[in-house]
Amino acid sequence: MKRIRTEDAVGQVLCHDITQIIRGVKKGPVFRKGHVIREEDVPVLLSVGKDHIYIWEFNENMLHENDAAQILFELCRNRYMSPSEVKEGKIELIADCDGLFKVDRERLLRVNSLGEMMIATRQGNTAVKKGDKLAGTRIIPLLIEREKMERAKEAAAGAPILQLLPFQKKRVGIVTTGNEVFYHRIEDSFTPVIIEKLSEYETEIIGQELCSDDPEMEISAIRNLLSMGAEMVICTGGMSVDPDDRTPYSIRCAAERVVSYGAPVLPGAMFMLAYTKDEIPILGLPGCVMYAKRTIFDLVLPRLMAGEILEKAEIDRYGEGGLCLNCPVCTFPNCGFGK
Repeated sequence: MKRIRTEDAVGQVLCHDITQIIRGVKKGPVFRKGHVIREEDVPVLLSVGKDHIYIWEFNENMLHENDAAQILFELCRNRYMSPSEVKEGKIELIADCDGLFKVDRERLLRVNSLGEMMIATRQGNTAVKKGDKLAGTRIIPLLIEREKMERAKEAAAGAPILQLLPFQKKRVGIVTTGNEVFYHRIEDSFTPVIIEKLSEYETEIIGQELCSDDPEMEISAIRNLLSMGAEMVICTGGMSVDPDDRTPYSIRCAAERVVSYGAPVLPGAMFMLAYTKDEIPILGLPGCVMYAKRTIFDLVLPRLMAGEILEKAEIDRYGEGGLCLNCPVCTFPNCGFGK
């Protein structure tokens, strides 16, 4: 870049955006990159503290901040993501659909560790809506060596750093267990909570089976819902360690493999996840899901709705951040729970 006095810059082309900040009114570019400076622009430039202007001088070994931000954007971008307008050397990624947002943390760290560049994302493994901001990219200086951006490409090689997995429509079956509900001694207050949680996604409840504490009845109920075409089966009741709580046993019998019985999450320690041979998830939900505002179910459900097949290691990672603080005003998912 060439540095010249602002009063001498009439007719020159700006090589970067000029930001104007008026407290309580605006913060944004008053002139954009590529703007040809006019006589009447000089007082405005001086008012924002620009006594000198930097004019672009081409150097094949250097990249401008806008061009470098474009490279970082391309390293992040996957399907269902669109770029914002380049603004002050920054490009943001916007969700094109509702879905599960995922981040390759290792490759993100490799790029950010190079220095003079940054990619900032929202938390991975969280649900997002169409139009949500996913990430922002930019370099720190106005110019950066072309070779350094090549190193960023190498650090992120293999696949985009970010993913957005669209939510799928799923047919869901519910198995409600417990003598107290089966014999109508109490009202079923668990199923309405499940239906409310599922209403945040595109789901169809294909059936609900009421079972006593007889495990054979529950096994039959799970298999019946699967035969009806359920793409997810949710079991409630009988998930504790009491001798007559047999739901974990029933799930084991109906499933091909158990991923986990127990999770390092509070509320939600007695959660169970298993799969059929066709990778249809069967969930055992502990009683806390019925009365706690947010639980393990809120962490796992969006991932299952996006079609992810979870393994035990994924459940285990919830230990850090797995303690819900039961805040007086719940701000989930904009909090540390599950992060």
